[in-house]
Amino acid sequence: MSDPRLAKMAEIILHYSSNIQPGDWVLINTNLAALPLVNEVSRQIWAAGGRTSLHFESDVLNEIFLSTATDETLSWLSPIEQALFEQVNIILYLDAAEDTRALAGISPERMRLYQHGRGILRQIRSRRSQAEGLRWVYTQYPCHALAQEAGMGLEAYQDFAYRALYADQSDPVRSWQAIQQRQQTWVDWLKGRRQVILRGPNIDMQLSIEGRKFINGSGQENLPDGEIYTGPVETSANGWVRFSYPAIYSGRSVEGVELRFNNGKVVSAKAAQDEAFLVSMLESDAGARFIGEFAIGTNHAIRNFTHNILYDEKMGGTIHLALGNGYPETGSLNLSSIHWDLICDMRRDSEIVVDGDPLCRNGEFQI
Repeated sequence: MSDPRLAKMAEIILHYSSNIQPGDWVLINTNLAALPLVNEVSRQIWAAGGRTSLHFESDVLNEIFLSTATDETLSWLSPIEQALFEQVNIILYLDAAEDTRALAGISPERMRLYQHGRGILRQIRSRRSQAEGLRWVYTQYPCHALAQEAGMGLEAYQDFAYRALYADQSDPVRSWQAIQQRQQTWVDWLKGRRQVILRGPNIDMQLSIEGRKFINGSGQENLPDGEIYTGPVETSANGWVRFSYPAIYSGRSVEGVELRFNNGKVVSAKAAQDEAFLVSMLESDAGARFIGEFAIGTNHAIRNFTHNILYDEKMGGTIHLALGNGYPETGSLNLSSIHWDLICDMRRDSEIVVDGDPLCRNGEFQI
């Protein structure tokens, strides 16, 4: 029997996040391991009068491609895929995993070459989202591999995931609408403010948000969601931060990352494990040593680290900084081929102060 929470997850994706309308053309980018979610989402799209195009991937095929393709093939972008991004009304990324570490052996150089080629798709999506109302959503089907990565059995992981999605609620759409309203209160409070100070056992930093816009991350593009975020002034970050959890990027896990910033730039980088990979990513391009995103996690249904950045960066009471590319809608000007989120726990003896006023203390909002 199908889990009723799966139907509610599809309902959130289509009737809250992407607001499906009759005649909408939906591109579904997915993994073979997410087939149960694809089936349910497709059923609801067709019932709503939408049309679909499907693009399936496999972790096994991705590993084969990235390890064997020539440099020219790695950087090649299918004109069919590009044309779809230019024409569809909605893009859904319904992710899952057969093997979460399939790409761990791929060199950073080959990953950068592959990502550079696909950067055109990100540019199209960003442009059309802002100018043409393109809607897109990224989520994950709670599968065996993700449960294993989180250190949970499948049933416990499904309970965790659906709770974080509010798919266990009787009216999940209304739940997300309430989250959107609550977070907008904090976004409105931050409007027009200038200086952020972050203090705690793992951080002593300041950065500027002058002229920048906070975005209300409440389920429109990521599911689960629960964050407010902006792009800080590129040259403003000063101080140090020790990230509380492993920093995961393209299947690689870098532990004990500590960074020091001067005038916005990473001037010192250390890691307890895989420091060479950390340094190589910082050398990706001119923007990789600068912060593209500063965010505060607000989803208190996510309490523990799961080695999954979609969930972990939303953990209530944490902040995360993303090295590299920023989001233009926040006002960020930072450009890079990477966007690497690193998480710092602010739930103990920590505070976020904005223009002298307390915003958060020990992971709880004060306004």
